Amino acid sequence: MPTFKHLVTWTFLAAQTVVPAFAATAEEWSKRSIYQIITDRFALPPGADPTQCNPGEHTWCGGTWNSIRLNLDYIQSAGFTAIWISPINQNYIGPKTPYGDPYHGYWIQDNSQLNARFGTADDLKALSKELHARKMFLMVDIVVNNVMATSTTPDYSKYMFKDKSMYHPYCPIHWGIPESEQNCWFGDQKVPLPDVDTTNPTVVSTYHTWIRQLVQEYGIDGLRIDAAKHVNKDFWPGFVEAAGVFCIGEVYGGMEVDTIAQWQGPNALPSVLNYPLYAALKEAFVIPGNRNTTALAEVLTQEQEKFVDTTVLGNFMENHDVPRWHNLSVDPQSMYNAMAFMFMTDGIPIVYAGQEQYFSGNSDPWNREPLWPSGYAKTPAYELIARLNLVRNYLIHSTDWVTRPTDVLTVSENGIGVMKGPVVSILTNIGSPPRNGSSLAVQSPYQSSTALVDVMNCRQFVVGSDGWLDVEYTKGGVATILLPRDLLSGGPICPPSPNSQNVKGGQKQASSGMKTVVLGEWALGLLTLLTGIMMW
Repeated sequence: MPTFKHLVTWTFLAAQTVVPAFAATAEEWSKRSIYQIITDRFALPPGADPTQCNPGEHTWCGGTWNSIRLNLDYIQSAGFTAIWISPINQNYIGPKTPYGDPYHGYWIQDNSQLNARFGTADDLKALSKELHARKMFLMVDIVVNNVMATSTTPDYSKYMFKDKSMYHPYCPIHWGIPESEQNCWFGDQKVPLPDVDTTNPTVVSTYHTWIRQLVQEYGIDGLRIDAAKHVNKDFWPGFVEAAGVFCIGEVYGGMEVDTIAQWQGPNALPSVLNYPLYAALKEAFVIPGNRNTTALAEVLTQEQEKFVDTTVLGNFMENHDVPRWHNLSVDPQSMYNAMAFMFMTDGIPIVYAGQEQYFSGNSDPWNREPLWPSGYAKTPAYELIARLNLVRNYLIHSTDWVTRPTDVLTVSENGIGVMKGPVVSILTNIGSPPRNGSSLAVQSPYQSSTALVDVMNCRQFVVGSDGWLDVEYTKGGVATILLPRDLLSGGPICPPSPNSQNVKGGQKQASSGMKTVVLGEWALGLLTLLTGIMMW
């Protein structure tokens, strides 16, 4: 199956001691899709025991930077063009705490050192070098807000900042009070997280030097910043400039666009994780659920009004801090439709390792499952992601699609129709069971008789009168993504076939004689989607 690496060629020159990064600007990151990895849980070194990893034990399972490097084919074959790995810096070293060991990487002890649990400096450089040879980007998670301790009176000499004056005095956070959220300590009395004073000039200058050197030495192309909203906002512009690469901050929240949008811009961060969209996707697609597609449409509109740049927001449906989608929803088609929406709208799609394997863990630690028991199977969800990546990468490199805003065409209790550039996406929340008589009518700007193709299964459409497209769900609630046939000419998606048949897309006529055209391995791979519910 052709992937991004077949669509574009670049050149790369690697040094032996310092691994060059691509000139990874926000614009270039907007054209990427990201696979998120907890290093300890993605892949084991050769010869390790694959049966000894119980997420409930909150401890090390053995993944390394080398084991990621050795399994990049699995990620790239799904069409991803970047990975995001968990923090690489030294974590707490000591007896197991009441909350386990720091396998996740977020319990920072000394940011000036690497985490020896995951490998050596050469191992990390080798991973970066291999990614760049594959024309892929490396995003690294970092923790700036705090370090980790086992008491509220820690030994500061073991940290990068060794003086007590470089930390805020201990106080528990009073949630909902911004000053408290930024100056008081995460954690609790058992595992407190001393809060670094990022208004201290020495702290600021030291952080600038540290991040500049880290990025340059390991060829890092982008940073994901943990707990970004718990640091004073005016710290970030200088830090981003020092880093010299794209930064995306974690600003945890719900559908409140205002409270999260304030963290993107020249006086804050280049981008943030798209928590409003995540909350809206759950509201619209989870089964059983509210089926509230109106909320999803409203979030899209508000984000375009209030964010500086929606093309670089980090879109996601799962991560290590929230329950797996399969834990929330009983129907695989709910995930397939929400995922198609996430890929086909504004922003950078991010898939958390294990979503493609239908993992179903709830909150921490159960949503941090090891990937290797899956056998890295090419599941229907994996094939769907590969298809979405193929379509998205093709659009990025053949049109101005990525910069075009998403417009809402229609909203109904059965789903939502949107258009971004030349692409009409019709997504439904009815689930897998066939629904005779259930349909979603969408009025597009295309002229009557325009030839379109559903790139999810290469089914042919002809636009009806006044631009109407009417998708019926006699075979279940499958996502429909329509592109003009002329746009696909000569490309790797749905090449023409002498047996192709058009399906009239006019309102009340779309399902009449509707047939799927099987086109070699493309359609064959996608037909496996129909078996997804069996794996769910």
